Amino acid sequence: MEFPDLGKHCAMSLCNKLDFLPVKCDCCHQIFCCEHMKYDDHMCPNAGAKDIQVPICPLCNNPVPSKRHEPPDIAVSAHIDRDCESDPAVGRRKVYINKCSMNACRKKEIVPFVCPNCSQNFCVTHRHPSDHECSRLSNRSDKSTSTDTVVSSAVVAGYEAIQGDLDEDEALACAIALSMEEGLKQSSRSSQSDTTGADERPTTSRSKPNDPASHCRVS
Repeated sequence: MEFPDLGKHCAMSLCNKLDFLPVKCDCCHQIFCCEHMKYDDHMCPNAGAKDIQVPICPLCNNPVPSKRHEPPDIAVSAHIDRDCESDPAVGRRKVYINKCSMNACRKKEIVPFVCPNCSQNFCVTHRHPSDHECSRLSNRSDKSTSTDTVVSSAVVAGYEAIQGDLDEDEALACAIALSMEEGLKQSSRSSQSDTTGADERPTTSRSKPNDPASHCRVS
């Protein structure tokens, strides 16, 4: 005995089974048999509209609100870092208290890394002055550049004073000779001050006739 009006066929193309107790999907509104009534069984295209699961924090067992189409791990991790009141999470936040001062960096370290120039704390990645663009380091480099400029100008002025009516090569040789002689005098003075009780011997400097230093004069 056949009952053509009793029951309905499954909407799955590979099944098409006649089921006397069919189930209508509340998302795609199609008829399925008992074997394909679940969302995953008939690959429902609208399953995400109602199959919403709220992740649970593994530490405090509280539901964690998350955005749609966002992985639950991201929401749970942010909850543990900020809002979780369990003992492990609170202890972890107390340990990682050294926040990086670099802009757009949210890393926290157990051990502080304080820059000796700007006295700010940074993470392992930005601990060097060149990595966090230290402002004090740039100021020091500007000061050293200005100091080098002053020294170079003083050397040029001394060179011009020594030159007089000599040509450029003779004046340069004269300046080098005077510099070496001054260095020898300073080294002899330091050795005499360091050694106590030693005999002092007079030192005489002889200049060769062709020595450029003998022709040096200040104009």
